[in-house]
Amino acid sequence: MEEEQVEAGTPPVGGALSALVTGVVYGLLFVFGVVYGVVAGLEHSWPLGDLGGLGDTVPPIPIVLALVLFGLLYGAGRLMNSKLGAFVPGMGWMFAALVFSMKRPEGDLIIAANVPGYYYLGAGAVALVAAVLLIPSSGSWLLRQPYGRTGHVNVSGEMSA
Repeated sequence: MEEEQVEAGTPPVGGALSALVTGVVYGLLFVFGVVYGVVAGLEHSWPLGDLGGLGDTVPPIPIVLALVLFGLLYGAGRLMNSKLGAFVPGMGWMFAALVFSMKRPEGDLIIAANVPGYYYLGAGAVALVAAVLLIPSSGSWLLRQPYGRTGHVNVSGEMSA
């Protein structure tokens, strides 16, 4: 019988396809984060009318947008079963938020330096960090076996059979 041998440094064919699909999914998650950042950045300063002075101190729309962001990031992380699944769309959101908060040549800002803008950026950053930290860890990459290797690692220095 001949056994099919795979070189130690190359993943099997199914592993390469799986890695490609995973890379595409992470790319789509980044784009999803950018799209949410654009939509939320444009809508973060909606006025809600007269709230008896409460809307001037704690604007509710940026807080609601941050809670939605947390839910989206946490859900993406749980679906991908990794902290990176929450981090990648969070970086897409952060990219859009930072671009919107830069001053344009005309002097315009989309996310202005006012109370709703500060709450939107601050609460969104807290939502990003909280979502990443609350995803259960899938283990350390240092402890995983390389492609094509099976068995146990002998760390005692003795001979093994």
